[in-house]
Amino acid sequence: MSTVGQPGSDGGSGARPAGPPAAPLRVASRPPAECYDVALLDLDGVVYLVRDPVPGAAAALAAARDAGMRLAFVTNNASRSPDDVVALLREVGVKADVGEVVTSAQAAGRVLAERLPAGARVLVVGSAELRRQVSDHGLVPVDSADDSPAGVVCGYSADVGWPQLAEAAIAAGRGAYWLATNVDTTLPSLRGPLPGNGALMSVITTATGLRPDVAGKPDPALHRESVERTDARSPIVVGDRLDTDIEGASRVGCPSMLVFSGVTTPAELIAAPAQHRPTFVAADVGGLLLDQPAVQGDAEQGWTCGRWRAEVGPAFVRLSVLDAASADETDSVADGLDALRVACVAHWATSGESEERLGNPAAALVADGAPAARMLADWGLSAGQ
Repeated sequence: MSTVGQPGSDGGSGARPAGPPAAPLRVASRPPAECYDVALLDLDGVVYLVRDPVPGAAAALAAARDAGMRLAFVTNNASRSPDDVVALLREVGVKADVGEVVTSAQAAGRVLAERLPAGARVLVVGSAELRRQVSDHGLVPVDSADDSPAGVVCGYSADVGWPQLAEAAIAAGRGAYWLATNVDTTLPSLRGPLPGNGALMSVITTATGLRPDVAGKPDPALHRESVERTDARSPIVVGDRLDTDIEGASRVGCPSMLVFSGVTTPAELIAAPAQHRPTFVAADVGGLLLDQPAVQGDAEQGWTCGRWRAEVGPAFVRLSVLDAASADETDSVADGLDALRVACVAHWATSGESEERLGNPAAALVADGAPAARMLADWGLSAGQ
């Protein structure tokens, strides 16, 4: 997949660059909904939580459309058809059509068609939707390793059990091209995390010593599929997971926005390695409608964002407010994340020099004053010394 376009620091759209996005976090003096042509949206944790709507998401996405942004709903879930996804989106108040939905099953069908000759047999382990995508791409679904498949594709389905995994292991072991729709180790549920497709794939890997190619995030095929289906020129990935959404965006050179309506915590973001660092952060998908403030400074002078400051010591990053009297004032934008922005930039700028010294944000971040101590506590970190 070619690198996709991104705005400049002033939020203006630019040509497709030769390399990845500039180092995060970036500033946008206009809302991202006005700067990017398509939002490539993760679903669970961004638009809904299992089947419940994320508060405010439907209204924010409608407003983004009104601002001229197009939407694509991009999911690693290979068990649902685009029609199923549209029905679920409508349940949570989001208008969508099937042409705006991109699934890992669709991406897997394309990868298989590019890799295998037309009419090749493919052992399908997964849902009826995955089987349909294989057929739609000119390949022949089969159920047994004894049907001499040229490929094996595996996606999550509640009906997948030992017999299906055994057939996949045999076929892969015999040399068939093995593709997983995704390798998410867990699925969300109201009862807690459940084994995902990645957990199922680990069974085959343990038995065979082989690893599959992957169609879904963070591997590039799904975002490539999304860009091609939407004809996006300057897309932005919006997601709640560092290891799928944000890393996937990094791999294809696409700007990204991390939202905190899903699974990622501030502490996890601060500790994130380079490939997991987003271009922007937002409380939720409503961040598409907000300016993204600048983090200014350097290691010698310290960094500031709004009323917050972070400075680097010999073994710590110290967080404080510029003026204690302003501690209860609002941040530079209405999402309350300025302190997190400045803490991330300071930590990331120095952690590469000594991961042992600053790799653990709980040990590396210290608070100067009660407002900073409260902020660290909100992030699940101690206030330090």
